[in-house]
Amino acid sequence: MTSIITIFILSLFISLVLTPGIRETARSYGIVDMPSDRKVHTQPVPRIGGIAIFLSFFIAVILSFFYPTVVFAYFKNPQMIMLFTGAFIVFGLGLWDDIKSLGPGIKFAVQILAAGFAYAGGIKINIVGVYSAQYHLQFFSFPITIFWFLLVINAINLVDGLDGLAGGISLFVSIILLIICITTHRYIEALPLAVLSGSVLGFLRYNFNPASIFMGDSGSYFIGYMLAGLSIMGSVKGSATVSMLIPVIALGLPLVDAVFSPIRRFILGQKLFSPDKKHLHHRLLALGLTHRKAVLILYGVCVILGILALITVHAKSENVALILIIAGAMAWIGIRKLGYIEYFGMARLHNWLKDIGDEMGISHDRRSFLNLQIEINESKSIDDLWDNICKALKNLEFDMAEMHLYCTVQTPSMCQGFERLGFDLTDMPLKQMLEMKNQTSENDMVWTRENFDKDQDVCRECLMKMELPLIDKNGQSFGELWLLKDLKRSAITHYTLRRVENLRRTVLGTLQIIIQEH
Repeated sequence: MTSIITIFILSLFISLVLTPGIRETARSYGIVDMPSDRKVHTQPVPRIGGIAIFLSFFIAVILSFFYPTVVFAYFKNPQMIMLFTGAFIVFGLGLWDDIKSLGPGIKFAVQILAAGFAYAGGIKINIVGVYSAQYHLQFFSFPITIFWFLLVINAINLVDGLDGLAGGISLFVSIILLIICITTHRYIEALPLAVLSGSVLGFLRYNFNPASIFMGDSGSYFIGYMLAGLSIMGSVKGSATVSMLIPVIALGLPLVDAVFSPIRRFILGQKLFSPDKKHLHHRLLALGLTHRKAVLILYGVCVILGILALITVHAKSENVALILIIAGAMAWIGIRKLGYIEYFGMARLHNWLKDIGDEMGISHDRRSFLNLQIEINESKSIDDLWDNICKALKNLEFDMAEMHLYCTVQTPSMCQGFERLGFDLTDMPLKQMLEMKNQTSENDMVWTRENFDKDQDVCRECLMKMELPLIDKNGQSFGELWLLKDLKRSAITHYTLRRVENLRRTVLGTLQIIIQEH
């Protein structure tokens, strides 16, 4: 216990000394984070504070070798050696990204490589225990372990949007995990957690609002990687707990943001990993809170989750579920109050699932309309085609429709009306055809719904009028389809316009087949 306290104070002192020097070095070389619409700060701020955290951590580790027990913990433990190797890799990745921006592909590739080193060293999620039951992950162990590392690394990176936020959350999580390791007598894992806590606390002295330095990706990647690995190494195993439950609860705040951010962007049609200003901390600022109050509120949430994690360690099996329900309910209420997932409301979710079902052809309406499309596609003549079109329009609850077909040399049977007027159809411009359309009615087909009176049974202010050109991808025009619908009598459904376009394409394709056959 003495060595843990000593190493914590040592790393804290080193961090306090190193951070100002790193800050001035970054300024002299112009490695600063410039203000932008997406960012909160208004002045350039040095962004390689992660160097101070990284150096403080490993200098303190090296100096702690005066304790024989520490040397044994580090060098006789392959897990610790591989964890430190991966930490060097992710730190280098983050530092390079701070200096020269990298794309998401290379970032994820190197993060997976670093996580692979930890897995090769034995830091892996093999068993998930729920109460007295235990589930062996077997070959799922590798992807789940890698996913956990990626999730925590990028979770810490995502919350690094306000002064002191990522540093404060990382500090609270480190202390919670440190306390859990001490109370469960896992001192090997407690030592690096103590070093990490001291390094982050010393850096937080200069990172809290108003920040004079940011940790950058080098700091967030390094901290996230260490927390991911140490949380696996220090996870409590037993019948009363879920092995990964403790770090999940402790890291609840950044994990929620990390999970929902790509889901939110996916639903909104944005790039999954594009930066934006819709994270939890941005939502608090949008509510009118000051920068410092928003950070303090999130600190408070993190502390509450940490207390729940501590309670879970010593809770009886039957109480773990209750703790999970309380934590889940708190998270859901808080997120909904912030409006963070307003688009996840039941009505929107239902409509989204209906869209998926309709696009995949699962819904009954889509399958019924597909049957009508098949009937249209199997039409052998223009008359059959029009009859089947009328069935589809009746299904869509239109009131009136007209189809006007133009003539081509390949379809002489369709051109009697034009020939009667004495026109040469060999090379007729489209404009002339449009003018001729109004002079003949022999090729015009008209349909109205049953008992429809266009002079009395229509609200003319409520009419939806559609004129659909039957033009193929080569620009050849075959005619027009005119549609009329009284929206007062029956409103369009969620999929009417999509059905109309499907109808137009089916009619066009069938017309081409009929023309070729003639």
